[in-house]
Amino acid sequence: MPPILPDFSNSVKLKYVKLGYQYLVNHFLTLALVPVMAGIFLEVVRIGPHEILNLWSSLHLDLVQILCSSFLIIFIATVYFMSKPRTVYLVDYACYKPPVTCRVPFSTFMEHSRLILSNNPKSVEFQMRILERSGLGEETCLPPAIHYIPPKPTMEAARGEAELVIFSAMDSLFKKTGLKPKDIDILIVNCSLFSPTPSLSAMVINKYKFRSNIRSFNLSGMGCSAGLISIDLARDLLQVHPNSNAVVVSTEIITPNYYQGKERAMLLPNCLFRMGGAALLMSNRRSERRRAKYRLVHVVRTHKGADDKAYRCVFEEEDNEGKVGISLSKDLMAIAGEALKSNITTIGPLVLPASEQLLFLLTLIGRKIMNPKWKPYIPDFKQAFEHFCIHAGGRAVIDELQKNLQLSAEHCEASRMTLHRFGNTSSSSLWYELGYIEAKGRMRKGDRVWQIAFGSGFKCNSAVWKCNRSIKTAADEDGPWADCIERYPVHIPEVVKL
Repeated sequence: MPPILPDFSNSVKLKYVKLGYQYLVNHFLTLALVPVMAGIFLEVVRIGPHEILNLWSSLHLDLVQILCSSFLIIFIATVYFMSKPRTVYLVDYACYKPPVTCRVPFSTFMEHSRLILSNNPKSVEFQMRILERSGLGEETCLPPAIHYIPPKPTMEAARGEAELVIFSAMDSLFKKTGLKPKDIDILIVNCSLFSPTPSLSAMVINKYKFRSNIRSFNLSGMGCSAGLISIDLARDLLQVHPNSNAVVVSTEIITPNYYQGKERAMLLPNCLFRMGGAALLMSNRRSERRRAKYRLVHVVRTHKGADDKAYRCVFEEEDNEGKVGISLSKDLMAIAGEALKSNITTIGPLVLPASEQLLFLLTLIGRKIMNPKWKPYIPDFKQAFEHFCIHAGGRAVIDELQKNLQLSAEHCEASRMTLHRFGNTSSSSLWYELGYIEAKGRMRKGDRVWQIAFGSGFKCNSAVWKCNRSIKTAADEDGPWADCIERYPVHIPEVVKL
């Protein structure tokens, strides 16, 4: 007897019902205005042009009334345009591509760990288990100072890494945009763990000989979400300084922060964090509108620092032997989930279509009034965005967000491939992910991008961009993905046996 095929009619009908509901709710105003406009048109046709001219001639308007009406219209238009926020564009960006000499294959990393932690084989075994499940590939990079045995995290070496990463990204940005240092009005540099004197922003100003009246800012201690905090700061500054260009530099300097102790909670960052950095040009100049890649739509920031567990879940401290490292709490994922929930609650009404907001509201009312055991409705953010850039903090972070937001494998592909190729590059990882989407030729005019990042404190920050023009795949021949994009995506096994 031939196997009985499952009845797909119900699911197909349900699909079309859902599509019909979304179209009806999202276009309610349009659908309501169509019969009104049709009625007005039919009434005009019925009256005829002769009656309309008679009606117009019957109106007695003197010169004073005309002038007052004109003044009122001009005044209202002026107030509207003056109070309207300035449009902020992302003209272009550049990501640092580490040299081949800095690559750290698994075998090299584990050999160094065995030599450095020769008296503590359990810590070596722990790092191996983390690396096997990390989602990182064989081409991630660490700075030259970490390649020594033992590592040499000197101030000179840390400055050398900062200059290499930041200056390389800045040079690429100036080359791509054609701007000169004198054209920059605002400079923002964020680096969480390395904060020398003079600051990194002063180092950039000295290198490129920026103008003496440049507005410079140096952010530190803000964690992996500092890149979006810098975007928010740049947006606010561009609102009050017209006709300006802002450069934002996001990086994390690994050299002085490589932990050489044996505390497991502090060894984890050694396995995940790698070299990386990005420089971006933002502008509110109308002349940049045509060539700008993206337009900034929203920035939403959530801070859970009032809670003690959230405050201490990513904490820099000394271990029992006095060695400084970053301690990651076991509660990190739960705290990140709560921060994401708060962030989604704020950003949802700003971006979700009316159909999703109505379903969420009806479910919430139903749970409150009828049955508290009703499963809460998770809004479909795929209705609001075409692309997702989830901070490549680790495989667990990406898995959790994919599950909670009900995203497909393709939506998380950029994050997973960035983690595999470059590792966790902290605040700059979002720009490697955006570069991956562009290199794959998936970015089209009008596409919306949601960037989500987590940081110590504890913070969850979001930025929403809208693509300003279709982006050609061959436009960034010197980009970080230029020599390897054809190999991706790759299959990443759950466990890589070392």
